[in-house]
Parts: sequence; structure tokens; C-alpha cells
Amino acid sequence: MQLLEVPPKSGYLWLRQGIWLFRKNPLAIMSLLFAYMFGTLVISFVPIIGGPVLLVLVPGLSVGFMAACRDIIKNKQVLPQVLLDGFRGHGKDIARRLLVLGGYYMAATIAAYLISSLFNGSELINNLLFDGNVNRDEIMNGTAGLIAAIAFAIAYIPVAMLFWFAPVLVAWHDITPVKAIFFSWTACTRNFRAFVVYALCVMLLAAAASMILTIIMAVLGVFQYAILLVSPLSLLFAAIIYCSFYASYRGCFGVQEIGALDPNVSPPEA
Repeated sequence: MQLLEVPPKSGYLWLRQGIWLFRKNPLAIMSLLFAYMFGTLVISFVPIIGGPVLLVLVPGLSVGFMAACRDIIKNKQVLPQVLLDGFRGHGKDIARRLLVLGGYYMAATIAAYLISSLFNGSELINNLLFDGNVNRDEIMNGTAGLIAAIAFAIAYIPVAMLFWFAPVLVAWHDITPVKAIFFSWTACTRNFRAFVVYALCVMLLAAAASMILTIIMAVLGVFQYAILLVSPLSLLFAAIIYCSFYASYRGCFGVQEIGALDPNVSPPEA
């Protein structure tokens, strides 16, 4: 493992590679995403402990998405059970470390929630994190709720930096959870400009897709069916973002094993 400092334009490249990776096997990526959503929905139904348990499992499940991306690039078959690769594919010790990392992630996320709870509307964030039963209108129609949501998003940025690479570092590089968190933070801060470009590209892509969808619905006069178009588009966007996570890991840590010689297999480099 070699921690690299990449140029700002790498942020754009990560998103581009995420799109390329999704197009390579969209069915596999969407199947994993649906399996993940179904699993999280089932867990969220468990009273009291459902939300915390879900937060503990998130880092381990993210390794499954990374493993799927790696296998897709290598032209390997990807089955839904790869989602559990972090817990089943690297031995009991790694599985235990991922659960410990999940405990740290839960604590950090709750800390971000507590910060946002200083603002009005914290009940909406609580429902969103632990119950999953808040809808978009509840947040957007209340100014206090919107402020709380923005506060949580800002407070969550350091959490994302701490855990962006930590799960895969624990699973694939045999690093302890604390060291993985440190290396993840270091990678994000060292390549902060690239991540800013990445975030801007993601927001630009989301805005462009939303604008195009709005124009299409306006021309066709089908705004009443917007949810039928927005939901699939949101899933597609989420799938691309998950794929771009692997590209950022490959870029920041000099991972080259996926660089096949076949030009039709190698991801775009510029």
C-alpha cells in the first residue's frame, strides 16, 4: 500500500471511472444495491436496536461493494453474496475488526447527530438515522428541519473523511481499525483538493440530471408521475457514486492490480 498525493483533476477522473465501471456491469451493481437496500430496510424494522446495528454493519457492507467493483473490472462473476465479503471472505479476525470499526462509525455518526441536534428539527434527523421513516417533504417544508439537515451534513463531513477508506484498509490491507481511520483521514486531507473537485462534479452531475428530467417532464406534461422517474434516477446515481468510491481508493493508494493490459478493460485514465 502506497499513499499518494494526486492532482485536483483526479476528482473528476474518479467520477468518470465510476460511470465507466457502472456501465461495465450495471445489472450486478444494481442487484447489489437492491440487496443492500432490502437488508437495511429489514434491519431498520427491529425496534430500538435496528438503527445502531445498521450503523455498525455499514463499514463491513461497504467492503462488499468494493469487492464487487474489483471483480467487475477483472471480468469475474459478481453474485449478491459478495455484499458480505467483508465478513466472510477474510477470516474471523478481519470480520471482528470490521465490527469494531463499525462501532467507531456508529459513535462518530451519533456525535455528528448530537452536533446537529443543537439546532431545531433534530427529531427529523433522529427519524432519518434510526427509524428511516422521514420523508423529503417533512424536511423541506420546515425551515428548522432544513437547518438541522444542513447542520448534520456539515458535521458528517469529518466522519466521511475518517471512514472513507477505513473499511477496505482493514479488510484488504490487514490494518487495525484505529490505524485505518488514521490513514483514511490522512488520504482525504492530503488529497483534499481532489475531493473538492469530486464533490463539485457529483453535484454538477446531479443538478444536470435533475434539470434534464424537469425539462422532459415539462415538455411531456407528466409532473404527476415524477416519482416514477425520480426514484430510478436516484438509484442509478447512487450506484455510480458507489462505483466511484473504488476509483478514489485505487487513485489515492496506488492500487494497480486492476490495470489490465487490454485497453477495453482498463478504466479511463484521463
